[in-house]
Amino acid sequence: MKDRCCFWTLIVNSLLEKVNRKLNAQGGLLKSVGLLVGGTAGAQLLLIAATPFLTRLYSPSDFGILAAFVALLAFFTVVANGRYELAIHLPEKIEDTVAITVLAFLCLLFTTFIASVSTILLSKPIASLLNAPQLASYLWLLPFSIFFIGLYQICNAWCVRQKQYKAIASTRVIQSIVTLLIQLSTFKLSALGLLLGQAVGQGAGSLKLSLQAIRNTKEFRKVQFVQIKAVAKRYKSFPIYSTWTGLFNTASLQLAPLVFLSLFGATVAGLYALTLKLVSLPISLIGQAIGSVFLSEAPKANREGRLNTLVLQFNKKLVQLGCLPTAILIVFGPELFAFVLGEQWYKAGEYAQWLAPWIFLQFQWTPLSNLTVVLELQKEALISQLLTFFARFGALFVAIGLEVGADSAIQLFAVVSAIVYFLMISYYFIRAKVSLINIMRTNILYLVPVLGVVFFIKWSLDAVI
Repeated sequence: MKDRCCFWTLIVNSLLEKVNRKLNAQGGLLKSVGLLVGGTAGAQLLLIAATPFLTRLYSPSDFGILAAFVALLAFFTVVANGRYELAIHLPEKIEDTVAITVLAFLCLLFTTFIASVSTILLSKPIASLLNAPQLASYLWLLPFSIFFIGLYQICNAWCVRQKQYKAIASTRVIQSIVTLLIQLSTFKLSALGLLLGQAVGQGAGSLKLSLQAIRNTKEFRKVQFVQIKAVAKRYKSFPIYSTWTGLFNTASLQLAPLVFLSLFGATVAGLYALTLKLVSLPISLIGQAIGSVFLSEAPKANREGRLNTLVLQFNKKLVQLGCLPTAILIVFGPELFAFVLGEQWYKAGEYAQWLAPWIFLQFQWTPLSNLTVVLELQKEALISQLLTFFARFGALFVAIGLEVGADSAIQLFAVVSAIVYFLMISYYFIRAKVSLINIMRTNILYLVPVLGVVFFIKWSLDAVI
C-alpha cells in the first residue's frame, strides 16, 4: 500500500510541478496563479496521498455519512455571509471594502445562530428523512463548521483583494494537514472521525487566515454603521439574487448524494461522494485558485474593454491543464481507482469515467463563473441556476420514477450536468463578447490528441498483457 501511495504521489507531484513551471513562465499575471497553484497543489497532494489509507480505515458507508453532512453544510455556507463576500473585490475605496467585510461577518454570526437552533430542534427528523439515523448524533458539529467556512470565505476574499496569495496558499496546506491528522488518528470513531477532521481542519485554516487578514489593518477599527448601511444598499443584489443563485447551484449538486443515500443506502452515497471528491480535487481546487486571480484582474480588464481577451487567455490555460487528467479518467478510471484505493473501489472508478466530461467542463467554468460578478449579471445567474437545478432535479426524478439502479441514476445525472455546464459556458462567454468558435477550437485542439494518445497507451498495454 505504501508503494502504491508513493507511486501515486510522484505522478501527481510531477504533473503539478509542470503546471507551476508553465504558469510562472507567463509573466506577472499568471505568476499570481502560480502562487495559489503552489499552495493548492501541496494541499491536494496531501489529500490524494492519504486517500488510500483513509479508504482502508473507513468504510464506504462512513464516507456516505460524511457526504450527507457536507451536503447539509453546503446549504448553510452558501447563505452564511449573505453573499457579500463576493462583493469584497469590487469597490475601489478601501473603506468600502472594509465595510463590506464587516457586513459579511455580521451576516455570518446571524446564520450561525440560526443553524445552532435548527440543529437542536431538527437533528432527528433530518436524519430520519435521509434514512441515516446515526447522522443525528453528529449534527452538533454543523454550526461550528458553518462559522469556520463562512469566516474562511470572508478572509479569503479579503486576502485576494489585497493580493496576499502566499497567505491563502499556506492556509490551504494547513487545512489539509490538520484534517488528515485528525481523520487518520480517530478512525476508530468511524464516521465521526471523518467529520471531526473536516470541522477541525477548516477551523485551523480559518483562524490562521483571519489573523493574516486583519493584521496591520487600522481601517477595521474605523468602520462606522453608516458605511455598513451604505454598502449593504449598494450591493443588495448579492443577497437578493446571488443567494438564491448559490442555493439552487448547491441544491443541484448536493441533492444527488442525499437522494442516493435515501434510495440506495450509505455505501452507494459514499462511493459516489468519494469519486466526485477525488476527480474534483486535482481540477476544481486549481480552478478555484485561478478563479481567485481572474476575479482580482477581471474588473479592471472590464473597465479597460479587454475582458474578452482575458477570458480567452484563462480558458486556454484551463483547457491545457484539464485535458490530461480528463483523458486518464475516461480511459483508465476503474483500473486506476482499484490500483490506488483497493479492488473494492473498482466501482468508484467506473463512476469516475462517467463524471469526467462533466468535471472537465466544470473546470473551465468554475474560475470564469466570476463573470457574473464582474458583469453584475446576478439576475441572469439566478435564472441559469434555476434551470440547472430543474435539469438536475429532473434527472433524479426520472431515475426515481423509472426505478433504475444506482449506476443508471449516476450516469443520467452526469450527462445532464455536462450538458448544463456546456450551455452556461456558451451563454456567459457570449455576454463577455468571446467567440465560441475560438473556445471550441481550443478544446478540440488539446483534448482530442491527448485522448487519442491515452487510448493508444491503453490499447498497447492491453495487447502486451
